[in-house]
Amino acid sequence: MLSNHVARYVALHRGLGLEFNEQERLLELFAEYAEAHEDVCVQTRRVHEWCASASSPNSARTKYDTVRRFCAFLNAEDPQHEVPPANALGRGKRPRPAPHILEPEQIRAIMQAALELPPKNSISPHTYHCLFGLLAATGLRISEALALQRRDFTEDGLIIRQGKFGKSRLVPLHSTMQRALADYLALRDKLGGNGDDLFVVKTRRPPSATRVYVVFVRLARELGFRGPPGARGPRLHDLRHTFAVRSLEACAHDRQAVRRHMAALSVYLGHADVANTYWYLQATPVLMRDIAEANERLFQGEAA
Repeated sequence: MLSNHVARYVALHRGLGLEFNEQERLLELFAEYAEAHEDVCVQTRRVHEWCASASSPNSARTKYDTVRRFCAFLNAEDPQHEVPPANALGRGKRPRPAPHILEPEQIRAIMQAALELPPKNSISPHTYHCLFGLLAATGLRISEALALQRRDFTEDGLIIRQGKFGKSRLVPLHSTMQRALADYLALRDKLGGNGDDLFVVKTRRPPSATRVYVVFVRLARELGFRGPPGARGPRLHDLRHTFAVRSLEACAHDRQAVRRHMAALSVYLGHADVANTYWYLQATPVLMRDIAEANERLFQGEAA
C-alpha cells in the first residue's frame, strides 16, 4: 500500500536528520486519497486530481513538488510508479523579502527598551535584553538561541547542537559577549532562574520563538522603527541579516577578502550551501557598488 511506502520514505529522510513533518502530512493525505481510488501504484493523473483541490496556487505547487519527489523515489524501485513532469504547475518561488539593516543605535535602543519590559524584578526583561544582543552579535537563528543549554556556553564559544538541517557547530564569541552572557547567568542565579536552558523567562522555561518575535516587533514599533500594524519594518530575523551585512561591509573594496570571508561566514551562520550566504551581497550597498564598478571597468576594457 502507498501508505507503507510513505512511512519508509519519511523514515529515510528523518534518518538523515530532517524533521520532515509537513512533508509527512501531505504525503499521508495523498496516499489516503490514492488508496481510496484503489491505486496500487502512483499515477500522474491522480497527482493532478489531488493537487487541483488545493486552496491556492502556492499550496498546489507545494503539494505537487512534494509528491513528485516521492514518486521519483518509488520509480527508482519500481517503474510502474509514474513520475509527474517537473514544474508542471510552475516554479512559484517567492522572492526573499528585502532585509532591514539596523543601525547600531537602533539595536542598542531595542536592547535598552527590553529592560523595561514587565514583570520588573524578574529574569524576563534581562532575558530579552541579552537574547537580542546575542542575535545581533552572532547572527544566530532564534531557534538555535532558544535551544541553547547552559552547558553549551563554553570558554571557546557557543555549541550549537540543534542547528538547521541537524548540523552542529561552534560559534566563537567576542570577549564582550562572553562577559555579557556570564553576567546574565549570574543575575539568573540571583533571581531564581534555575534549569538547564540558557535563556529563561519567569516560567523558568525559554520563551517561544513567536513570543520573542512579538516582543521585538512591539519594541521596534514603540521606538518608531516600525509603522502601525501591517506596515513593513525591522523583524527579529533582521538581526541576523544585519550581522551578515555588516560583516561583509568590513571587507569592502577587497574582493579577495570578501571571497575568503564568505566561506568562513557561511560556516559561522550554519548555511548548508555557500550560495545562501552570497545572497547577503544583495543587501550590502557598499559591496554592490564595488561589484558594479568592477563590472563596468571590465566592460569598458572589452569594448576598447
